[in-house]
Amino acid sequence: MRLAVISDVHGNLPALEAVLADVKSRGVDCTINLGDCVTSPLWPKETFEALQSLALPTVRGNHDRWIEEFPEDRLSSAGRFARNALDAEQRRALHNLPPRINLENGILACHGTPDDDSTCLLEESLDDGRFVPARRDILKARLENAATARVVLCGHSHRQSVIHGPSGCLILNPGSVGCPVFADIPFAANLEHRSPHARYAILTRSNGSWRVELLVLEYDWASASARALANGRPEWACALSTGAVD
Repeated sequence: MRLAVISDVHGNLPALEAVLADVKSRGVDCTINLGDCVTSPLWPKETFEALQSLALPTVRGNHDRWIEEFPEDRLSSAGRFARNALDAEQRRALHNLPPRINLENGILACHGTPDDDSTCLLEESLDDGRFVPARRDILKARLENAATARVVLCGHSHRQSVIHGPSGCLILNPGSVGCPVFADIPFAANLEHRSPHARYAILTRSNGSWRVELLVLEYDWASASARALANGRPEWACALSTGAVD
């Protein structure tokens, strides 16, 4: 079994295209998407249509839910841009995605934690908004309703990582395909420097054991940055081209 894991595309079409081309070259059996598909000032509609054509098993992310549920004044500016770019049927399709998916071999896929799409599984937040690795007791509590899972796939934090978790389960965050830093959060400038690369992972099961490849790809992030700038979002342009928000 060879599974490509993507997450947090956030409407970045050129990043998605680069990742999909790389996935195709690596001979995977299938690809799963962990959600937050379109929210950004980039190409939300085009990205939705590209993902829809692939019909990948896809988990609903918090932004996929919020784009339908939240009133206008509760959405970020990126959320409002994406909502206005999609039609009602497309927004409902995102909202109707499952909050978690169980795959074979004891694999559980979610966006944040198995029970909450807006909480990071592997990180906790400090008072200034910076993320640090979650303490063991916190991680154990977040996995309480996933005790039988042998592998947990999660996204949301945009931080690529692999953890040997409670009861020996493997926890994989593939990182973000298209959004190194979500520039709309108030504390984005307090986050550590990241990189503008597109990220995903491949999970392989062979002879009863797991192997993880964490992939980091160059793509045309200058075009993504230019798109954000053209849509009046200089902070997104900076994040997409440098991995940091000034």
